[in-house]
Formats: sequence, C-alpha cells, structure tokens
Amino acid sequence: MTLELPHAVPLDGASNLRDLGGWPVADGRRVRRGILYRSATLAHLTERDVATIAGLGLRTVCDLRGVEEAAHRPSRLPEGAERVHLAIEPTVGASLADLMRRELSTGEDVVALLRRAYLDYGTRFIGAYRDLFELLLDPARHALLFHCSAGKDRTGLGAALVLTALGATRQTVMEDYRATDRIWRRDLPMPPGTPKPLADALYDTHPELLEAALDAAVEAHGGSMPLLLERGLGLDAARLGRLRELLLE
Repeated sequence: MTLELPHAVPLDGASNLRDLGGWPVADGRRVRRGILYRSATLAHLTERDVATIAGLGLRTVCDLRGVEEAAHRPSRLPEGAERVHLAIEPTVGASLADLMRRELSTGEDVVALLRRAYLDYGTRFIGAYRDLFELLLDPARHALLFHCSAGKDRTGLGAALVLTALGATRQTVMEDYRATDRIWRRDLPMPPGTPKPLADALYDTHPELLEAALDAAVEAHGGSMPLLLERGLGLDAARLGRLRELLLE
C-alpha cells in the first residue's frame, strides 16, 4: 500500500517499535501520529534508547506479557511513563518445550501450536484488549505504547483490533501485521539448540493465524464485528465515536 508505513523508531536495545499513526481508514482519515505505539519488549533498552522513548511523550505503557515473562525481563521506562500490566499468559509453553525435544518436529508443528495461542488471544484473553481500549479512551493516557515479548503475536492482535475499530480495512490490518518481518530484528533469544525450522516458524508472522484469531473473536461475540466491538471490547456507538475522534485526523 505504502512503503513509508509504518513509521519505525530505531533503537539499539530493542526493535519493532513503531507508530501506528499514518494508516488510512475507510472514511478517508488517518490514524494520528504520536499517539499510539506498538513494540517488542522494552527490557534491554540502552540509556540512549530510554532518552529516545522519553522523546515520544509516553504516559502509558501496556505490557501484554504474562506474569513470569514480565518478572523475568522487567521493562525499562522513561520517567513519566506508567506501566500497566494487561497480562496475556502464553498458553503453549509446555507443548512447545515438548516439540523442542522431539527430533522430528517441524515448523508446521510450531504453527499448529501458535494457532491455538492466537485463538486464545482472541477469546479467552479478550478482556486484556478491552482494558487497552479503556485506556485509549482517556486522553490523559496518551501517548500510549503496548507491547509483548516479540511485539508480533499478542501485540499484533491488539494492533489489528485497534485498527479495525478505527475503520481500517483488513488489507491495512494485515500490512501492519506483516511489517514485523522487516522491522523486528528477531532478537528474542531461543533456547540453545532450537532447530532452525522451529525458530523460523516462531519468528515469522503468520497472517492466516491473525485472520483466524479475528474470526474467532467475532464468532465468540455474536458473529459480527460491530458486536465484537460492543460486547467484547466495550465500544458502543458513543464510545467508538469518541475513540475515533481521539485517534483519527
């Protein structure tokens, strides 16, 4: 659609940090710049990175990682940014460990596990995304950044839900999701000895899984996107209009 989107913020100790601003929506407007960001983990920021992020004017950082993930690698945040933990627990860890031990495991096996996780994100953990929208509806919380570990899966669904609520097409949603493949440095460490096909499957984006997660979320909330927005994400017509006023230009 447009090669200059998304607007990435280069860092030394992290990657996949980008402004969601600039993406077009169906009514001809665009997402405002400097209001909403997504990223991978912020646990390894350098002092220069912290200064760069401070320049974004962040007031709220939503951490979508599970409890143990977040405790193991605490975020480094600039002064004035409040961390809000909206935990989405990883649900395939034990099964993934089993795959790592099996000599005949394939990338397709990993994708099958990831599919289960994505479906969970869109159903079991929809409350975390509802809380994200609650924060977005408060302008005192802006600028806001949300992230997980890679900034790809849980964060990817979050971005997809936000862009969809703002009126972006599915094509735009998927373009933002796939941008991880060129922006993320794949700097999340894998267990020693992880076979390359398994690591590649974990590192890659999987648009078909994001599509499945969105479809599962819709199905679980009445079978239509307006019902998902209202029942699942707390966005009735008035609140949806307010969200668009705040985030679109």
